[in-house]
Amino acid sequence: MHVLSVVSEIYPLIKTGGLADVAGALPKALATQGVRVLSLVPGYPQVLAQLPHRKEVGRLEAVLGHTAVVTRAQTEGLDLLVLEVPELFDRAGGPYLDKHARDHPDNWLRFAVLSLAGARIGLGELPDLKIHLVHVHDWQAALLPVYLRYRYASTLPVVCTIHNLAFQGQFAFDIAPRLELPTSALDVDCLEYYGGIGFLKGGITCSDIVTTVSPTYAREILSAELGMGLDGVLQARRSALYGIVNGIDADVWNPAADPHIPMTYDARSLARRQQNRATLLDRFRLPDHGGPLFAALTRLTWQKGADMLPEAADEIVAHGGHLVICGQGDRAIEETLHICAERHHDRIGLHVGYSEDLAHLIVSGADILIQPSRFEPCGLTQLYAMRYGAIPLVGRTGGLSETIIDANEAAMAREVATGFQFHPVEPHSFREAVRRACEAYSDRDAWSGLQRQAMKADFSWERSAAQYAQLFEAVWTAWRQSTGGSAPAPADHA
Repeated sequence: MHVLSVVSEIYPLIKTGGLADVAGALPKALATQGVRVLSLVPGYPQVLAQLPHRKEVGRLEAVLGHTAVVTRAQTEGLDLLVLEVPELFDRAGGPYLDKHARDHPDNWLRFAVLSLAGARIGLGELPDLKIHLVHVHDWQAALLPVYLRYRYASTLPVVCTIHNLAFQGQFAFDIAPRLELPTSALDVDCLEYYGGIGFLKGGITCSDIVTTVSPTYAREILSAELGMGLDGVLQARRSALYGIVNGIDADVWNPAADPHIPMTYDARSLARRQQNRATLLDRFRLPDHGGPLFAALTRLTWQKGADMLPEAADEIVAHGGHLVICGQGDRAIEETLHICAERHHDRIGLHVGYSEDLAHLIVSGADILIQPSRFEPCGLTQLYAMRYGAIPLVGRTGGLSETIIDANEAAMAREVATGFQFHPVEPHSFREAVRRACEAYSDRDAWSGLQRQAMKADFSWERSAAQYAQLFEAVWTAWRQSTGGSAPAPADHA
């Protein structure tokens, strides 16, 4: 089966979060299931710089007023199409934010162009590209099925994956005429969303299957509390909604062969982690007082519970521990954490920003990885942490509740625990979980057993990729049976 994956970021070329990790790892895992994935990504400067030998495979004219050059390249086991529209993608800053950390004002256009180009490629406008199904990721690609259904009257199968419902691609309704869609696509049954335009709403409405990144999150987003205003839309698509837990790339995240860390190790050589701990503390210019080393590797936002970190930091320090924090996000939270780090200057370290090297060092050197998310579709950081023997301490929500077995007395006695959960996700229960973790850390033999159990957990992509492959096969088979296996030729109905 040939699948076109349309995504706004992909590791190792461009990454702002877990979406890129999934987009980079899933195609390689699907290959073992007989699914060949071709990934369409925008031509950001970071992408172009890493693909100097890409070859032009075609041009798409009149893509919402732009000409797109499509090039192809292979790297790190990925087969890539790069959408080169310099005036939209070749600019300073990141994929979504400018160099001043503000949204690019034309994001709606940039990702509408990505979606429309993906629809046209899926329909065969470029020669020698066979596509059986399209897989779109998050709001940035969610207009693709809308273009297929409303502009081209196509039934080409589409699977839409929601990585985080909090990001929906909501824009003012005045962009509607520039999307070049028929008026029927702009009403409440598709794109209209509380007087504006909702890209993700359109994708949910028009895709054959909607997936999200854990079964628990798939249930949670059907509620008013976590449905982010789309719970009614998702309820209407409930029979087509599936949750599949993310996996991790076990080659990239492997403590026994990680080029990013000072000392490699495995579950039989945990003592070697001490060198990474020392390097990590030195990186943050902290003396080693011998207590547990906590770490937070996260976006500094309310969703991630980062506003609760200062209270947790006080608890950690009170128990003789250290805390290092790596992330960026809400400026007010960043400032509060700066003040906290200054108050505990020999116990708390803060790095505002993201570094792949530092991320690997943190999970290889920290004792405990804290992730107090108020909601979490799946989470990948806790999976990386477990593989590296850094024990996760997480809020019990979404994928965090599914991937961590709480270290309560019974689980510890049966030697099945892999981390610590707390609920409700509030400061007092967070602090209590910190106390539990510190007490457990004081029993070094039991702690080593907890580390080894966490490192045994298998979150490779094999099982999840098989679930995706089964879904793809079912959708494709249903489409072939309903159409006789032939797609309508592209025809502009705008």
